[in-house]
Amino acid sequence: MSAQEQNRKRKREEKGKATVGQLTSGIKNKQVRSDQYGKLRHKAKKEKTAKRKKRQEEQLKADQLGVEGPKRQVPKTIENTRVKDVTIIAPDDDEVDADDAQDEFAEYFSRQSSPNVLLTTCYKPSKLMFHFLADMLEVLPCAQFFKRQGTPIKKMVKYAAGRGFTDIAVFNEDKKHVNGLLLIHLPAGPTAHFKLSSLKLSKDIKGHGRAARAKPELVLNNFDTRLGHRLGRMFASLFHQDPSFRSRQVATLHNQRDFIFFRHHRYIFEEKKLPKKGQQPPAPAVGARLQELGPRFTLKLRSLQLGTFDSKEGEFEYVHKSKMNVNRRRFYL
Repeated sequence: MSAQEQNRKRKREEKGKATVGQLTSGIKNKQVRSDQYGKLRHKAKKEKTAKRKKRQEEQLKADQLGVEGPKRQVPKTIENTRVKDVTIIAPDDDEVDADDAQDEFAEYFSRQSSPNVLLTTCYKPSKLMFHFLADMLEVLPCAQFFKRQGTPIKKMVKYAAGRGFTDIAVFNEDKKHVNGLLLIHLPAGPTAHFKLSSLKLSKDIKGHGRAARAKPELVLNNFDTRLGHRLGRMFASLFHQDPSFRSRQVATLHNQRDFIFFRHHRYIFEEKKLPKKGQQPPAPAVGARLQELGPRFTLKLRSLQLGTFDSKEGEFEYVHKSKMNVNRRRFYL
């Protein structure tokens, strides 16, 4: 082991963050390295077991004395060690409220307009694409299908804006795999481009239900930054603000690590018989569960452009680049 490697090893040991692999990585002899690795693993396991046993004994003693026990250890995850973003929205942010009152979605949230979505495809859609659109038409009862037939997107934007549509959703596919979504808000934008992956149609979901053509509730999770908030408002403008609660259908867009997971469920209430002391027969109780309706897929934001679609002279608010993922604990939505 060189002097430089020994120095790095000593610094890691002082910090107490060196792993077993890091401690043994400098040993060149494979047999010696393997033996040392096994010994260190065994030692670390014994120390971990001893700490857990001590913590359990302290908790038991605290319970007997009726006092607060040792502080519970919280495992570190990518989410709870997230790098703080300056654009994360604080509750009751007046600046955000002022921007929302003047943005492109203000008419929708003030109920001056209702969603009217145009769904379309790439130039040569496959059979899979039409099955997917059939599922999406059940999720969005305010949507209509438009047969593309080689129509350019810019021409389609003018056509849709002139006929009262509020949004255009263009689904793309490559080699019979749906892989993209271009979402355009009308009449003034913005335009969002997403990578679409992990698609599963309703018919392929085990135990799926059949969706009624009713207005679903919408759940938006973890759109915390200014960019995420803007994207959340864009998604919200696709759904009615007065959902049909009797249909018990809910559409969820859940953001986790900048991946947006879409799910479509129905609440099912069932009467169960739960035994109670001194009661014969058992008293009935109502339990709730979720039945997935489909489809399910994952979105990853590639770009957000001001205005309607313009591939040459468009002004972009956000563009995803591969180098942006150097720090795995930094998220943009």
